[in-house]
Amino acid sequence: MPSAFNYLPPVTPWLDIVFADKDLLVLNKPSGLLSVPGRGEHLADSLLSRVQAEYGFAQIVNRLDLATSGLVVIALRRKAERHLKQQFAKRQVHKRYLAVIWGQLLHQYGTVDLPLASAGGDPPKNYVCYQQGKAAITHYRLLQQFKDSALVELTPITGRSHQLRVHMQALGLPIVGDRFYASEQACAAAPRLLLHAAHLQLQQPYTGQVLNFSADSDFVTAAGCLIAK
Repeated sequence: MPSAFNYLPPVTPWLDIVFADKDLLVLNKPSGLLSVPGRGEHLADSLLSRVQAEYGFAQIVNRLDLATSGLVVIALRRKAERHLKQQFAKRQVHKRYLAVIWGQLLHQYGTVDLPLASAGGDPPKNYVCYQQGKAAITHYRLLQQFKDSALVELTPITGRSHQLRVHMQALGLPIVGDRFYASEQACAAAPRLLLHAAHLQLQQPYTGQVLNFSADSDFVTAAGCLIAK
């Protein structure tokens, strides 16, 4: 992270637990909290370290960017960890995100199929690259159009780093509040990145039961309208 980065993670609630059993936890991570500890004591606070302080053995299964909020899965047993990670690797986990994008979305539905590669000397940024990029697919659906922005549902089929952020930028519709990919105006339109992992479906690693989870965001109401900034 840049040396100028000032890490001030939210502390309330300390842990927002959506679901818990003997094998896994599902938590609603706030924007501004690391999924796992960074390098250095000043980046030690994270969702994983908070869980480990209370549950002992705990391993993260999926991560969200610092600025992204929403559902994160943490395994509480090693066998559960292996099984859950296999579900993600085999694309058996279904994820849906809510985002506010900057601009006018012309189509109700659509798919972005653009390969992504690391930006090399500018981590953690990615970019569209047809020569060296890895396949990346995102479905989108318009939920509500506003004057200068739109509320959309994003469904990633693949799980590349910054996939949703880069794909929306590639459409000319960056996610509002995105300090990496949005224009100055779009970035300044919100105090945080308006991207939230809202829905998650997976199998309980031992029983095979299909589990569905949802978590409300702090930037849309249940009716799907933007909360006033």
